[in-house]
Amino acid sequence: MTNANRVYIRSFTIPAEAIDENGHVNNVAYVQWMQDIAVEHYAAIGGIAAQGNDAAWFIREHRIEYFLPAFAGEEIEIKTWVENVRRVRSLRKYEFVRKSDGKVLVKGETDWVFVDAKTGAPRAIPEEVSKVFSLPKGKSI
Repeated sequence: MTNANRVYIRSFTIPAEAIDENGHVNNVAYVQWMQDIAVEHYAAIGGIAAQGNDAAWFIREHRIEYFLPAFAGEEIEIKTWVENVRRVRSLRKYEFVRKSDGKVLVKGETDWVFVDAKTGAPRAIPEEVSKVFSLPKGKSI
């Protein structure tokens, strides 16, 4: 699988409810969209089935860099990919692009921790889970 095949892309039109008192997309909306597309991507590649019911992912940290505002009615494209898989953690990256002009609006990343569903304690990412990303543990694209 090539690096390009690891990128998951979804487009949508910005809803009016995502707009804040400043007239552009509220920063919190980007965080929600990052989480939503990560879960959607993970499910699409078989991650939920591979991990089973005894484990889960927990977001340890979000990092976001804002470049340009976005507004209601604009169509944007969200790209996400898993940058690396380590022993108990995985780094996922995101890019938000306005489709009308191709400008990057926001870049972000989340540091995810694989945990035991009952105890919440970090646990090693099983090979079955790291395989769904087509990226060996400890490797980056």
